[in-house]
Amino acid sequence: MAAANSADRFEFVFVDDGSGDDSFEVLMRLAQVESRIRIVKLSRNFGAQDALYAGMQHARGDAVAVIAADLQDPPELLSTLVERWRAGSKVVLAIREGRNDPWLTQALARAFHVVYRRLAHATLPRGSVGFFLVDRQVCDLLNRIEENNTWIVGLLLWSGFEPALVPYERGGRAPHFGISKWSFGKRFKLFIDSIVGYSYVPLRIASSLGIVLSFVGLAYAVVIIATSVTRHSQPEGWTSLMVVVLVVSGVQLLMIGVVGEYVWRALDAARARPRFVVDRVVEPSQSQSEEVFLPVSRAGRGQKAADPRQ
Repeated sequence: MAAANSADRFEFVFVDDGSGDDSFEVLMRLAQVESRIRIVKLSRNFGAQDALYAGMQHARGDAVAVIAADLQDPPELLSTLVERWRAGSKVVLAIREGRNDPWLTQALARAFHVVYRRLAHATLPRGSVGFFLVDRQVCDLLNRIEENNTWIVGLLLWSGFEPALVPYERGGRAPHFGISKWSFGKRFKLFIDSIVGYSYVPLRIASSLGIVLSFVGLAYAVVIIATSVTRHSQPEGWTSLMVVVLVVSGVQLLMIGVVGEYVWRALDAARARPRFVVDRVVEPSQSQSEEVFLPVSRAGRGQKAADPRQ
């Protein structure tokens, strides 16, 4: 939780999503210096979305801000998000209007947003959602949703709360912060999860395509039968016939794959496995009063509390 002024009380919740480096040791050393840090260590890498859920479930403030730790997104902007929250917005989204990324990454991001806006949520803001802040009410709502293979931003749009938008420019990743593990495979999985999890359109497209191909196949069968009767011989054109068979078979496999994505998610939900497994939680220093980690004071909305340790 980020503070907008020195009267705010806040905490830092870091989630170690099964990192293969010394991130956990670095956080432990940092916790010895900063007593407002809580560390949630997962047993293995569960993915970015599940790691976000782990952090939100361990956050205690009246408002919860979620941001990546690689400092590509500016933490100083969190104070602006807090101000918009105080003004009455229960969901505040930081929108990347520019990004210092390779052209292929930018092109794929734009394509994702175009497809998602058309198939799932037309209310998705133009530009990417870099990070966000939610009210305790919204945070509790998200924590109650026991849904695997999901996208938190999609759930925020689904919830119906009108988001406040804060634009910003995203910088590049500094070399000394390591190499991003957000691979193309993980991006593609998020794309599939975000579309399948919030839209029935892929199934509707598969059904419509099946109907069209059925009529085309029926018409072609009538042509073959008529040609065979009038010419009293098998029609020529096995090459074109094989092309049709291969194309139709490919489309059928594609439709089976689309249906399989939905069936897999239904199976995953039926198994009711937890989204993540926590290995250990390092609580803030006991030398500091536990009061600091109680819900954040809403200055301007309610009672304003001062924290002498700020």
